[in-house]
Amino acid sequence: MAQEVCPTCGMPKELCVCEEISKEEQEITVKIEKKRYGKEMTVVEGFGNEINLESLASDLKKQLACGGTYKEKEGKIELQGNHKRKMKDILKDMNYTEDQINIK
Repeated sequence: MAQEVCPTCGMPKELCVCEEISKEEQEITVKIEKKRYGKEMTVVEGFGNEINLESLASDLKKQLACGGTYKEKEGKIELQGNHKRKMKDILKDMNYTEDQINIK
């Protein structure tokens, strides 16, 4: 049986800690942008390359009961509505420290 190996650290996938290490180095910014027709969108950006934005966006959308998308190239998640107040607590529950999270 051949195990999958992480290309970054060389460890087997189930033992890989690249995502945890990259979480510690990130500076996450949460801001509100106005879109068409005055609609507000919460933008969460500053994620590293090792973070799976698709699953993170899915988790945020479920917790906030809203729609949204992720932009892999730009490293950001866009959520429909203004969720600035709730975002800090949700990100802290996802093992990000308060020092890493900037609310604008």
